[in-house]
Amino acid sequence: VFCGYPGTPSSEVLETAAKRKPEGVYVEWSINEKTAMEVAAGAAYTGSRVLVTMKQVGLNVASDPLLCVNYIGVKGGLVILVADDPGPISSQTEQDTRNFGKYAKIPVFDPVTPEDAYEMIQDAFYLSEKIGGPVIFRPTTRICHSCAVINTAEIKAHENQGTFVKDSRWVIFPRLAHEAKRHLFLREKELGDTLSTYPYNEICGNGSIGVAMGGVSAAYTKEALSSLNLSCKTLTVATPYPFPEKIALHFLEGLDKVIVFEELDPVIEEALVSLCGKHRLDVEIYGKHSGHTIIAGENNENTITTQLADLFGLEKPMIPAQSETAPELAVRPPILCAGCPHRAAFYAVKQAMKDQKAVFSGDIGCYTLGNAAPLNMTDTCLCMGAGISIPQGLSRGGDQGVHFGFVGDSTFFHSGITNVINAVYNQSDEIICILDNSTTAMTVQQAINLLESQ
Repeated sequence: VFCGYPGTPSSEVLETAAKRKPEGVYVEWSINEKTAMEVAAGAAYTGSRVLVTMKQVGLNVASDPLLCVNYIGVKGGLVILVADDPGPISSQTEQDTRNFGKYAKIPVFDPVTPEDAYEMIQDAFYLSEKIGGPVIFRPTTRICHSCAVINTAEIKAHENQGTFVKDSRWVIFPRLAHEAKRHLFLREKELGDTLSTYPYNEICGNGSIGVAMGGVSAAYTKEALSSLNLSCKTLTVATPYPFPEKIALHFLEGLDKVIVFEELDPVIEEALVSLCGKHRLDVEIYGKHSGHTIIAGENNENTITTQLADLFGLEKPMIPAQSETAPELAVRPPILCAGCPHRAAFYAVKQAMKDQKAVFSGDIGCYTLGNAAPLNMTDTCLCMGAGISIPQGLSRGGDQGVHFGFVGDSTFFHSGITNVINAVYNQSDEIICILDNSTTAMTVQQAINLLESQ
């Protein structure tokens, strides 16, 4: 079973599954990430293998059922593919799913290349089935949007699928949750020791200076080391949670200092600092906390090369400059596309309200672009569905005037409906504008048409 909710950079995964699905595989776009996670849990209760997809902010929406299903467990393999977005390139936040895995006590796989992703996704299913619980798979934007030639094995339907066996274990009573918490806590070290032998957690080279890395940053770091002709001891962390302490301790042996390259939060860096403290190791750890690597945004080969040169006291290599004949690209701020029907919708409302005080609250998606001149039609934008609930808060907070909430059709179904119910129940005074896109146009054109739905 495949299910999920679209959001760059995760959307192509489910779309590809729908195009290539063999017999015996079911694929659906769910109405939101919470629903997708609950559908996935039910399918995994039958013994089916299940992949549920979303982006990092979608994991927040799915967190309620995810944490609960980790307490209850599953019968089949359940892998949650969460695409993180360093930059962020197309997201509200730079949320790091590795931290969520640690918080939820769910193992996390972090591929370095598309080739790794193909092999590791299979390992993620094997581990899920072995531990009887969900596993998180965390590709970042550059992994999701990269291509590689891969020889794929024949895909077959999972053997043990399709039967739900009634058992009290599927009902999350408080006593069950209490025991499950103890189990998850005790499982952490055992899993960390097991994952220390996982082939993608790898030590290479030797020397007194070490380089630790994870995700796509590991690919950049290897290129940087090659361009600098540097030979040092390296650690690639493919399973940031539970942290593979045994192999990390082996890596730290004989080192004076370590620099860590990773995107988003200092997850590997903090794990190594903790390990040094626990075992009284005199090793200096450099990274985001020390100011030696970037705190936010994406890494690339050039920045890592410069940071390595600084640490090793080497002359910084010359970075090829753009050709003098190449023209500079024109700067174009994000705007609503030519011919976009939202332009007319925004303009019509603005004209209707030109002599009155009004606040226009927008939502995630194209409506955010209504903020730009000359429309100036998006005064607030927070998260999915908030275009309907923010006006309620503005009004309750005492703001006078007419309050508009703009939301797209996909977001209306995703998390807008409950906010409409709240407005009706609490008799809020607002005007809700649902803009029918016919498709979820900013993602992968999933057909969600209001008229069809009615």
